[in-house]
Amino acid sequence: MSEERMVPDQTPEIERGYVKGEVLHIVFRNEENYYTVATIRIRKTNEDYKEKQVTIVGVLPQLEPDETFVFFGRFIEHPRFGMQYQVEQFRRDLPQTKQGITLYLASDRFPGIGKKTAETIVDALGERAITRIVENRAVLNDVPKLSKEKADMLYQQLIDQQGVEQVLMTLSEYGFGLELSMKVYQTYKSQALDIIRSNPYQLIADIEGIGFRRADQLGAAIGLTGSHPERIKAGCLFLIHELCLQEGHVYIKATDLIPHVQQLLSSPEIGIVIEQIEVQLQQMDEEGTIVIEDQRIYIKSLYYAEKGIVTSVRRLMSEEVKEEFPEAEFLKTIGELEETFNIEYATSQKEAIQTALSSPFMILTGGPGTGKTTVIKGIVEVYARLHGLSLDPRAYTRSNPFPILLVAPTGRAAKRMSEATELPATTIHRLLGWKGGSGGFEKSEYEPLQGELLIVDEVSMVDIWLANQLLKSVPKGMQVVFVGDQHQLPSVGPGQVLRDLLDSRIIPTVPLTDIYRQAEGSSIIELAHEMKEGKLPANLTEAQADRRFFPCQTEHVQEVVRQVCENAIKKGYTAKEIQVLAPMYKGSAGITELNTMLQQLFNPKSEQRRELTFGDITYRTGDIVLQLMNNAEEHVYNGDRGEIVAIFYAKENEERQDQVVISFDGTEVVYNKKDLNQITLAYCCSIHKSQGSEFPIVVMPVVRNYARMLRRNLIYTGITRAKQFLILCGELKAIHTAIAKEEEVIRHSMLCEKLKQLDENGNGQLT
Repeated sequence: MSEERMVPDQTPEIERGYVKGEVLHIVFRNEENYYTVATIRIRKTNEDYKEKQVTIVGVLPQLEPDETFVFFGRFIEHPRFGMQYQVEQFRRDLPQTKQGITLYLASDRFPGIGKKTAETIVDALGERAITRIVENRAVLNDVPKLSKEKADMLYQQLIDQQGVEQVLMTLSEYGFGLELSMKVYQTYKSQALDIIRSNPYQLIADIEGIGFRRADQLGAAIGLTGSHPERIKAGCLFLIHELCLQEGHVYIKATDLIPHVQQLLSSPEIGIVIEQIEVQLQQMDEEGTIVIEDQRIYIKSLYYAEKGIVTSVRRLMSEEVKEEFPEAEFLKTIGELEETFNIEYATSQKEAIQTALSSPFMILTGGPGTGKTTVIKGIVEVYARLHGLSLDPRAYTRSNPFPILLVAPTGRAAKRMSEATELPATTIHRLLGWKGGSGGFEKSEYEPLQGELLIVDEVSMVDIWLANQLLKSVPKGMQVVFVGDQHQLPSVGPGQVLRDLLDSRIIPTVPLTDIYRQAEGSSIIELAHEMKEGKLPANLTEAQADRRFFPCQTEHVQEVVRQVCENAIKKGYTAKEIQVLAPMYKGSAGITELNTMLQQLFNPKSEQRRELTFGDITYRTGDIVLQLMNNAEEHVYNGDRGEIVAIFYAKENEERQDQVVISFDGTEVVYNKKDLNQITLAYCCSIHKSQGSEFPIVVMPVVRNYARMLRRNLIYTGITRAKQFLILCGELKAIHTAIAKEEEVIRHSMLCEKLKQLDENGNGQLT
């Protein structure tokens, strides 16, 4: 890219809409995302606008009063604030003559640079002095008698004032919008241009919203084209990440990766050969960018997570339980417990409790209704009685914390666990002290957890990264119990930790198979267990006390779902108690359109309800919403459901921002408008997002339009969210198709094989 295009020095071409003017007043500015509202005095424009002043809005750097800018964009009519100019691109109107540049550099903007020094700089560097300095600090070395201190100060001041503009203008040439360009600048600051010009592919990893194609455009501008080694490396790394994150693999086979890389990088004019890719992969392995092990290609973090879990399992399995109890004492305690709670444990449940107490690490598995929660409560009660521990959290202090840790991957699952055991439970992220973003976790092998017994529920949802962090934070002497249902959907993130641990057969495991819950004439659990085996009951379409099936085509799904929900409302159920589940977002039977319809049903537009639109969604007070990402600062996590309890408009608060207040089980969190990408409407949600939760009523359409997503564990996971009533609707053939299809994508993982390499005592050596 030529320097002239980096900083346009001419008046904009007449066919491009622009407004040139002086900044009069900053009306509003958000320092977090640089969204700015300002008033300018118009000096020149080619727009059909006759007023002398206009309000400009957009993502902009710091604007100083009296400075002149050229803003490119379009006029819009705001419903509340009238005519505004929406800025899409801009440039500072720099002086064009030596005299003008001298006066500019000698102004109060640059303390320490007087008129004489400014003249010396301009004489040495010419009329493009400002551009040259911003692009290359070294040119100041050519200015006579300019001290290093003044040179550094001038460079930094120019970078602060114009660096962001350079970045935005550079990226705008390649179709980057202001908001995305500003993300680049916020991430890299003064290093932004250097990174864009030296390694534009770094943006893929660091900037959300920038994929390989956008970065490749920048790469082409600086000569990283065709089979350039850096381009091949970037393509390889991008695809390894994509395939692992999209399909859940821990590693990618070289034979699978190389054709994908060829397809990504090749064009009719450019062909990339296998040998070129192999050479760069080997180079990346030697540089430590990736790890290659027997033609298995890993992202470094996934390789070390897999290796770390094996190390942790070996350590745990080699430990001895602190205190073992005679079987007679165990049976006596179990008997007392049965009498106290008026229950009778089955043989397999007693075995599970005893195994948990006598093993440093054990796994409890079972489908819905098999009594996993009963066993968890039994483990806690028996452990406390045998060890003489109080189960009253008030008996403990910060220096002497509660010794039994109950955790789950999501807030909803943790809440269910707490309600079932009547003990505190939390999310894994919160237990480990997740700080958000690149902040990492507080807890690790160097700062381990405190406690004596750790029970982790819904382990099928835990990916390999989180499992590694959790297990390496377990201190010596702490006993661990994993609980889960291996037939549910695997984790959203890479790996299949629960399945691999079970398949390795080196960890004591007790499966629960007998069904206890909902035995009184209920059919939901029986249906789930039939589906788990790849079967469907003959009475699937017949009305049951707790289950219905309504046949319909895709185009009628919305109407059927609406009628079902209307009937539930008439019977006294609320939006919080009715959950519609679907596997896909697009289409008339997809999550997005179902949410729009259900919002109108449960929470229609009203003068009594405030509204705020973000993107394509209008949120109202009273709406049920879903948290889409972990927010460590507010202790709100991916999958948490909340209710909008208040909306405040910008003019009503000191921060001058639209705000939404959401209550998550009584904990209120304030979201500024820009943060609303963290939530979505939750009247209908994906089956993945529902995992770990239960609802009184589940309504689940299943149609052939979902074909790409239909498989057994998806349907199984969905129906097992229903606690009291299950409503299936759609096409019977689609349900049969789903149940006949097991997991299509076999996740690549070596965890099971590496665990098997440990000897029977857990003391084997890692290869």
